[in-house]
Amino acid sequence: MRIIAAQINPTVGDFEGNYHKILTWIDSARTQNAQIVAFPELSLCGYPPEDLLLHKDFVAKSEEYIPKLAKASKGMAVIVGLVRKAPLSGEKPICNSAAIFYDGELLGFHDKWLLPTYDVFDERRYFEPGTTIRTWPLFGKKVAVMICEDIWQHAGFVDWTKYLKDPITDLTKLKPDILINISASPYHFDKVSQRMQVCAKSASTLHCPVILCCQVGGNDQLVFDGFSMYVDGKGSLRKLAGGFVEEEMLIDDSAELPTVQSKQDPIKDLFDALVLGVRDYFFKQGFTKACLGLSGGIDSALCACIATEALGKENVLALAMPSRFSSESSIVDAKKLVENLGIHFQIISIEKEFTSFLDTLEPYFTAMPMDTTEENLQARIRGMLLMAFSNKLGYLVISPANKSESAVGYSTLYGDMCGGLAAISDVTKTQVYQLAKFINREKEIIPISTMEKAPSAELRPNQKDIDTLPDYDTLDKIIQAYVEEYLSPEQICKKYNFSNELVDRIVFMIHKAEYKRRQAPPGIRVSKKAFRVGRQFPIVQKWK
Repeated sequence: MRIIAAQINPTVGDFEGNYHKILTWIDSARTQNAQIVAFPELSLCGYPPEDLLLHKDFVAKSEEYIPKLAKASKGMAVIVGLVRKAPLSGEKPICNSAAIFYDGELLGFHDKWLLPTYDVFDERRYFEPGTTIRTWPLFGKKVAVMICEDIWQHAGFVDWTKYLKDPITDLTKLKPDILINISASPYHFDKVSQRMQVCAKSASTLHCPVILCCQVGGNDQLVFDGFSMYVDGKGSLRKLAGGFVEEEMLIDDSAELPTVQSKQDPIKDLFDALVLGVRDYFFKQGFTKACLGLSGGIDSALCACIATEALGKENVLALAMPSRFSSESSIVDAKKLVENLGIHFQIISIEKEFTSFLDTLEPYFTAMPMDTTEENLQARIRGMLLMAFSNKLGYLVISPANKSESAVGYSTLYGDMCGGLAAISDVTKTQVYQLAKFINREKEIIPISTMEKAPSAELRPNQKDIDTLPDYDTLDKIIQAYVEEYLSPEQICKKYNFSNELVDRIVFMIHKAEYKRRQAPPGIRVSKKAFRVGRQFPIVQKWK
């Protein structure tokens, strides 16, 4: 049997566009003599639709396409993820379903059993869980169909939830010949290896091959990486689709396929995820141009590289906005980067505006020493200039704040935090340097001097980040342990032999900065636990 996993990039709410994309890929599968073509979870409406699902006309629009898709399945079988009204009266009125079409007819639906409500997922808010499971007789084979989470608990990869049922266990009684799982599984760092283990466990239990068809593309703050896969009945990987691109993965189960050794480069995948996230965030909203402040530091340099790769050099504008505290070397580094990337560049001194603000405020701050007030004024002047270019010329501003800084509030509200997208807000400072080395793997793009100099905001004389924060290697270990692994301060101290005073101070800073992060632009989620999407903590609290 010839099966295609159609790894497509849908847009949330674009029913007509997604439908025509599905039609195009059905036609392509037909030309390759495929008998079955499968599309990702909720591919008709795009994933995640969130509270659009609460609008009855949204669900009704989805159902309008069911007879159209049936007609398109002439001569083959088509599996499409979509939302539909729940067939029985239950707690919720709709289901997350896989529609199974065959030769111009709708055979039926598999409704998703396991509805994740943790991390970035909130599916029990909307959907009624499925209660039945079956196989579908297609081309002489018993084909089982499941949706994403349905196979994750069986492999032990479900967080914070213990479902009462295991669809894989129930399916064993039906002895399927093949399982097709349609998925919208968001990327996080080194996610592919987890999916392989999940598929391998299901295949080993069912003693049949498993095909995982994954969505690709960026939707809001989530990135879907693709990497659809095919494992044999013993759980060995036999085929792996590309990452971060639309692709047709053709499987012929009559052909002898060698075992595939997946050789992922996690830093390359991280870079590709950020590029795809930026590109789709811009293009799916109709934006084409980005501007950003270029300080000569490594964070803004990385953002410029990501934006250039995502949007094209002709669509990126960098502004260097020096103050009296900016070093000459920072301007030199910014110029070198711009030359290497070929992007547009302007230098606008903020000295006049900064002096004007100081003069205006001087009567009110008489005899008070300079502090973060004056430092933040510089960042906010830069933010105003960037937003002026955005308003006048149609640029979307990219904020350069990284995860390490966001964690402890080492950033300025309405200053370096302003913008339409925080491209690296889920990337730690340690990863920033790793990404910079990756970008420079063949030739120098980011100046070596940018990578080697001590990080500094350059908002006061001889300022260094380390004056306020521990070294980033230490800070990132604490953030990783506390934010992503939920270790207690005591456990962190024991794991890394850090002092109680240091860990308690950083944990306090993480919680104290919650109000800032709530006002930050959306960011692209690339870790297991981002600060923006999937993490909910109160601003006002006395726990920490």
